[in-house]
Amino acid sequence: MLRTALLAGSLFVTGLLWPGPTPLPARLADTGGGSQLIVAVAPSAGSTTGRLTWWDRRAGRWYEAGSAPARFGANGLAEGATRVQGTNTTPTGLYGLPYAFGIAAAPAGTEYRTRYRRVTERSWWCQDNASSSYNRWVEPLPADCAPGEAEHLVTYRQQYAYALVMDFNYDRPVRGRGAGIFLHVNGKGATAGCVSVPERSMRAILRWADPRRRPHIVVGTQDGPLAATRY
Repeated sequence: MLRTALLAGSLFVTGLLWPGPTPLPARLADTGGGSQLIVAVAPSAGSTTGRLTWWDRRAGRWYEAGSAPARFGANGLAEGATRVQGTNTTPTGLYGLPYAFGIAAAPAGTEYRTRYRRVTERSWWCQDNASSSYNRWVEPLPADCAPGEAEHLVTYRQQYAYALVMDFNYDRPVRGRGAGIFLHVNGKGATAGCVSVPERSMRAILRWADPRRRPHIVVGTQDGPLAATRY
């Protein structure tokens, strides 16, 4: 009896008989309904760095699949629903990941291979509020999108080696809200509004992500008005 009681106590302490802390995705207001989720969390709204984790849902429970240091906008984070373009803030919220792209070839094994666009010299992302192609990939740059209001993707060889499009302001773009928000490879420092991670982590995410499992990304802070758990 004593031996059995001691064993049970040991298992209780190590967490083998009892569940540990509730996984972060289980504490969110919404996860997008899929079985894969990326969560990017900053310590506060003014932070330019934080942590990104990616999660799998199996048998009704979320399990961490990987983690990496993350970078955010040079001016921190802002509520996605009211963000203003050109503020160098990363929009908070829950977003789908419709397709991937890159200057490099898709990492071997990625399930995004049929949704992976290779960047060429003709590839641009239009951010011109007056253009009919606002917040869209275009090839070539259309006449109504000013070059100074667009990103020539091939010029960002380090950052856009690999990237996932976040559908922030994408389905029904609101002019002035913002355009070209991605999860991509780190540059030299903070971003202009995207989320970035080391290149090895971006490759790992692309090998892990499966569009059939409806992956989403949640961006937010640890607590406060922009807390990730709100989304």
